[in-house]
Amino acid sequence: MNKEEILMRLESKRQKCTVYTRVMGYHRPVESFNIGKTGEHRERVQFKEQ
Repeated sequence: MNKEEILMRLESKRQKCTVYTRVMGYHRPVESFNIGKTGEHRERVQFKEQ
C-alpha cells in the first residue's frame, strides 16, 4: 500500500491542525499570514541545537 492509498483510507479520521509561529514577539496562526509572509515561512530552515 502506498502513501496516497493510506491517506485516502484514513481520510475520515484526519483533522485539521492549526500551526502557530512567533511573529514580532507574539504567536500567530500561519493560516492568517499574507502571501509574502507565507512564502517567507516556507523558506525557513529548522535546526536542532546540539
